[in-house]
Amino acid sequence: MNKKNKKMTFRYARHTNNLEQLKSFYIDVLGLELLGGFENHNGYDGVFIGKQEENWHLEFTQSDEVPNHTFDDDDLLVFYPNSKLEFDLLKEKLEHHSVQFVISKNPYWSENGIQFLDPDGFGIVISHFNIT
Repeated sequence: MNKKNKKMTFRYARHTNNLEQLKSFYIDVLGLELLGGFENHNGYDGVFIGKQEENWHLEFTQSDEVPNHTFDDDDLLVFYPNSKLEFDLLKEKLEHHSVQFVISKNPYWSENGIQFLDPDGFGIVISHFNIT
């Protein structure tokens, strides 16, 4: 594939003090995959989590420095399953792991999906908008 037709890769990177909890949550609960990782790279440990063959992934890093996050109820990661079956299976998995759903600040997300918090308290929405 020539560079002109290549898609841009998206990485969402976030620092945490809960690397192992986030890794377990995003892989074991949400069903994403461990794509790679590193240890003690300039004082940081990290993991790359996403789906093989996709052009995006999440990166979580941890160091001796305590993160100072500022976010609000409208800062969300939103995932769109490919089918109603995939949405239902994700919802069942979340319930099985006793993940508590929260009411979205923006009513759109409550009407079109479910919202919950990851181990760092960041909002995630699984949307059922436009799936069959």
